[in-house]
Amino acid sequence: MSLSQHIDEAIQKHEAWVLRRQRGIPNNRRLFVLACMDERLNVEEMLGLQPGDAHIFRNAGGLVTDDVIRSAVLSVNFFGTKEIIVINHTECGMMSAEGREIVEALRAKFNIDVERVQLDPSLPELALTDPAAFERWFRTFESVDDVTVAQVEYLRNHPLIPKDTVINGYVYEVESHRLRRPHQRLSRRVNTRDELLGRARD
Repeated sequence: MSLSQHIDEAIQKHEAWVLRRQRGIPNNRRLFVLACMDERLNVEEMLGLQPGDAHIFRNAGGLVTDDVIRSAVLSVNFFGTKEIIVINHTECGMMSAEGREIVEALRAKFNIDVERVQLDPSLPELALTDPAAFERWFRTFESVDDVTVAQVEYLRNHPLIPKDTVINGYVYEVESHRLRRPHQRLSRRVNTRDELLGRARD
């Protein structure tokens, strides 16, 4: 095949990929992935994904939030998705502090009543006026294994996600660069806040 033929073929494939949504074609794997935003997680590489294979949602901690629910509900009900995978990881920064500490740091930095800051500019009614609720909003956690199990259960029990949706969770061990099921350790550390902070002191 000549170079020009190879380029033309690549252009045709790209055009077909771009038009897939207009034609109502679901992603290749019919997959929705929720993962932490940590830059050490190459989600596509660890799952063997190519462009067009999945809807990928990333946030701090890889946690089921209202926006994750919004996106997952649309994905599984209108875009043909049949499976959801949650990926959390060891050494997660969300284990390194508590919500109270984050709120105190923000208050000291900006010198404002951070509890009254709008969470979503388009939905001012979502403001959390209760300081305790604002602390919980950051969703810090102590055990990556426990939180992975919890995220899967949140999704499985949500009334707007079909019961036949396949939903599973995995922990990515940054120490071994491997995925595992929750509570099935491949290496010894770092799965909890105590271990993470203890390692920082070593």
